Amino acid sequence: MTHWTPAADSLAERIILITGAGDGLGRALAIACAKQGATVILLDKTIAALESVYDEIEAAGGPQAAIYPMNLEGATPKDYTDLAATLENEFGRLDGLVHNAAELATLTPLAHLDAELWFRTLQVNLSAPFLLTQACLSLLMKSSDASVLFMSDKVAPRGKAYWGAYGVAKAGLENLMQMLADEMETNTSVRTNAFDPGPLRTRLRRLAYPGEDSELLPLPETAVPPCLYLLGAESQNISGQRFDPEHLPY
Repeated sequence: MTHWTPAADSLAERIILITGAGDGLGRALAIACAKQGATVILLDKTIAALESVYDEIEAAGGPQAAIYPMNLEGATPKDYTDLAATLENEFGRLDGLVHNAAELATLTPLAHLDAELWFRTLQVNLSAPFLLTQACLSLLMKSSDASVLFMSDKVAPRGKAYWGAYGVAKAGLENLMQMLADEMETNTSVRTNAFDPGPLRTRLRRLAYPGEDSELLPLPETAVPPCLYLLGAESQNISGQRFDPEHLPY
C-alpha cells in the first residue's frame, strides 16, 4: 500500500458519520478521524462497543464524539429520517458519511440459501446504506465539501461462489455509489466513492475464513489512510471511483 500521511487536523471541523463504528475498520477509522480533528458520529448496534470507542477518542483529546445506537437489521425508513432530524438539530450539516457496517451471514450454495437470511443480509449491506444516504442527502448538500464512502469487497466487481446475499449486496452498493456520483456531479459538493480494504484482521474476516490464521493479516489501521484521503479536501475532485490496496486514490 502506497504511503500517504494526512496533514495535521486535515479533517478539522468536519462532521462525519461512521456506521459499524464499534469494531474493526469502523472503530479504527473513527479514532483516526477524531485524531484529525473531526467530530465523529458513532453508529453501531452495540452500545458497549460505541462507549469504548467514545472513551478512547475522549482520552486522546479529540473533539467530543456522538453515540447513536442503531440496529440496521431492524431499522425502518422512519428510523433513518429520525436520525437525520437529530443530526440536523445537533450539527446542521454532514461533511462525511461512511457506510462501513456489514453482515456476512453465511457462505452457502445458492440452492441452500435461506430466504430470511437473504433478506436480512441485503437489509444490512444494501438497503440500510440506501436509506441512510437518502435520509442524509440534504445534510450532505449543506456542506461545502461532502464525501460519501462505501466500503466494498473483492466480490463486488465479479460474483464468486457461495457469497450469496453479501456478494450481491456489495455489487449493488458499488452500483449505488456510481449512480449517486452521477446524480450529484452537477451543482452539488457531494462526492461518492467505494473502497475495498482487502483482507484485514477483523471479526467479519474470521467468520468468512475460520481456518485462516488471522494473526498473519494486516490490522484494520493499515486501511485507514485511503479512507482519510477520500474523506478529506485533497480528494474533492474524485467521485464515482472504486479503490483497493492495489489502486489507491493518491
